[in-house]
Amino acid sequence: MDKDMTGDPSLKEELALFKRRRIREEAAHLFFQQGYESATIDAIAERLQVTKPFIYSYYKNKGEILYDISRLGITLSLEVLDKCLKSGGSEWERLKLVVDQVTRLILDNEEAIVVYIREEKNLEDARAREIREMRSLFDHRLAELLIEGNESGAFHIATPGLTATTIGGMMSWVALWYTPGGHWSETEVISDLIQNIARIVLGPALAGIERQASGRQPPSPRGKS
Repeated sequence: MDKDMTGDPSLKEELALFKRRRIREEAAHLFFQQGYESATIDAIAERLQVTKPFIYSYYKNKGEILYDISRLGITLSLEVLDKCLKSGGSEWERLKLVVDQVTRLILDNEEAIVVYIREEKNLEDARAREIREMRSLFDHRLAELLIEGNESGAFHIATPGLTATTIGGMMSWVALWYTPGGHWSETEVISDLIQNIARIVLGPALAGIERQASGRQPPSPRGKS
């Protein structure tokens, strides 16, 4: 890895990372719109207005691009989770921050998340297993927060591990149905998600108190996003 004397990435490396990111972004658009199997390296190159050899100078094959797209969401989610867990505050305050920040990240990278969910079957076994292990790590770290909340009396959860997986799934699933500019705003979706999770970890009575204290009301039913 090329670095200057300060330890920062060199200009050459920054350019390489930028080019890989652009290839990944255009491929994600294409895989999202057409499906992985229908999309081609030619089509990716055409969208970027580059040659196929340019693509192959950064990615060995289409499967490697899919892997890069697929691991993006969980890699960034782990980084956000770590920051939220270190933020201080009560267990509930940290859990709310996790749900808010991770869900926003998921919506910001919606196409990549959906591509992974749809196309995991097309990943090489070792790479699919690697990503699943990263997702398990996310669930494990979240479960530790839930266990901490149980021990302090803030939460009342019978199965923290299962509940952590459920919360992670609730956040990820938003990417499959949310439509920017639809009936539900991003803020409404996240607020409603937090209220549903409050019912799971705090119980219905405390969840109602939390909603009143925060001044949030559930969004009125206006149809699907």
